[in-house]
Amino acid sequence: GDWQKAEHMQDKILQTYKNTLEKNHPKILQTIANLACTYQNQGRWNEAEDLELQVMALQKKVLGEEHPDTLTAMKNLASTYRNQCRWKEAEDLELQVMGWLKKVLGEEHPDTLGAMENLACTYWNQGRWKEAEDLELQVMALQKKLLGEEYPDTL
Repeated sequence: GDWQKAEHMQDKILQTYKNTLEKNHPKILQTIANLACTYQNQGRWNEAEDLELQVMALQKKVLGEEHPDTLTAMKNLASTYRNQCRWKEAEDLELQVMGWLKKVLGEEHPDTLGAMENLACTYWNQGRWKEAEDLELQVMALQKKLLGEEYPDTL
């Protein structure tokens, strides 16, 4: 995509929202999160991280730690850490996200399974093969249970 054009548009939208909405309005937070994603897609990890930290802190304050938008902000920051090979920081966030998702949505929810796969990826990148394999086997077993043996995600 044309990330520079997207960035320019998001900056304009953000300024409009900041001039017309309350300080912590959800549209402002979402636009900041979108801008962080645009930075991620450009490999601008430090800028993405700065915005994601801001969004995560505000989401926790405004919506609470277990709100889906907060968990999404945490997942996005963990992804930025993974892309910077900051495995421990990514792992810490992924463990929190996975714990909340299991509690709120249950172990069999697709978002929980995605969080488990993200954590397995982080383990794998750290050379923690057994932990990565164990987690992936759990995910596969749950997917087979939920989707069946022939579903593409379980093959």
